[in-house]
Amino acid sequence: MSKILIVDNDEGLVHFLTRLFVKQGYEVASRTDGLSGLKLLQREAFDLILLDYKMPGLNGLQTLAEIKRAQVKTPVIVMTAYGTTETAIEAMKLGAYDYLLKPFDSEGLKRMAADALRVNRLMKEIVGLPSSVTKITPTATELVRIIGSNDRMQEVFKLIGRVAAKDVTVMISGESGTGKELVARAIYHHSHRADKPFMAVNCATIPDALFESELFGYEQGAFTGAYRSYVGKFERCHHGTLFFDEIGDMSLSTQAKVLRVLQEGEFERLGSTETIKVDVRILAATNKRLEEEVEQGRFREDLYYRLKIISIELPPLRQRLDDLPALVNYFVGRFAEEYGKSVHYVADQTIHRLQAHDWPGNVRELENCLRRAVLMCKGDVLQVEHLEFEDESETAASPEAREELLRNLKQRVADLVPQILRLADPHAHASIIDVVEEALITRALKECGYNQVHTARMLGISRNTLRHRIKKYDIKAPDEEESE
Repeated sequence: MSKILIVDNDEGLVHFLTRLFVKQGYEVASRTDGLSGLKLLQREAFDLILLDYKMPGLNGLQTLAEIKRAQVKTPVIVMTAYGTTETAIEAMKLGAYDYLLKPFDSEGLKRMAADALRVNRLMKEIVGLPSSVTKITPTATELVRIIGSNDRMQEVFKLIGRVAAKDVTVMISGESGTGKELVARAIYHHSHRADKPFMAVNCATIPDALFESELFGYEQGAFTGAYRSYVGKFERCHHGTLFFDEIGDMSLSTQAKVLRVLQEGEFERLGSTETIKVDVRILAATNKRLEEEVEQGRFREDLYYRLKIISIELPPLRQRLDDLPALVNYFVGRFAEEYGKSVHYVADQTIHRLQAHDWPGNVRELENCLRRAVLMCKGDVLQVEHLEFEDESETAASPEAREELLRNLKQRVADLVPQILRLADPHAHASIIDVVEEALITRALKECGYNQVHTARMLGISRNTLRHRIKKYDIKAPDEEESE
């Protein structure tokens, strides 16, 4: 019978988990703090540990560090209601089997526990070593913060924690503005190279003629204008981490030289025959589909596979809108402090309007939008009228796009008319008008954060007419629906 140890100061949760696992046929023990949990582990061996993060005395991460520092092989699942980046990354970095946000799905926890117990059985068969714990004083670790409690972002944080200490190349992919450099810096910060240099190179902004000299350096007289020797980034980053942003824009000739550094750890400065040895960890990011670039002959296949030992894909903001309120609070607080503004609140309508936007520029676009909004806000509440989106002026200034959109709409309606007429509905005309109008008003309200003044202005109708249509179609804001 497998033995599970639960360490959590929430007595209600401990009772629930104990019943859950006893029904599964497991033997369960529990403790309410990290220190008593460690003492029990010194006396008894367990097959799985469920460890809460927020506890009196030693917290979950400190307890986990003690367990792993003593080379205990028992898998540990960290549980927390505080879904911060720091907790997720540090837990995985310290060797947790997995990381679970409260409140959690009991079926998902049972599957996770079963997987962990299976892994533990395999480890015992392979290693044949008993579990034991010795008492060690925990050490503090500085943490990096990235905002996101969304499931996909939590998986990103777990992966960062797993790969940070493993000295391998990592490819970070995602649309522009999703935070690829932040992820690279988080990997660096949690690696054993954290006290060494970190340098970022944007491959899209450095001209080809200067790129190789910037990376590899050059000797005096190597080319016209080289009046002195120059130490390139590879040399300056010796024992550190070099981050190539938008590596898909790197020329093929430079790719070949970077590949050599990855394979051999050596290069020559421009104008020199002396080989220089370097120890540099490479992280790379791209907003392109590099496999397609490889197929088109624009990116070296050997370099692609060398870089993609570990791959991390960042979701666009539109696919993690549940993180938007936390991001808004962070940016508004930061900019209010930076500019000496008294903005302390964000109206619900403002959040609704922000969630209705598509965010093609992702978190960077949100950051810029909120920077402008805080600067424009004269009171302590950020309202919808303070928002301005980067694509709004372009949309209004494009009559060609407007005409094309109306042509497409007319064609789609025309395609549906014969089907509607075949229904022999005596109210066909009114039905079509109502369907189009309701959809138009509902979307406009959502776009304007359910602010009726702004919606009426957008649609070119009076506020009274808008109120009448809202009542006619029984359109409600999300907060009104929740209160019913």
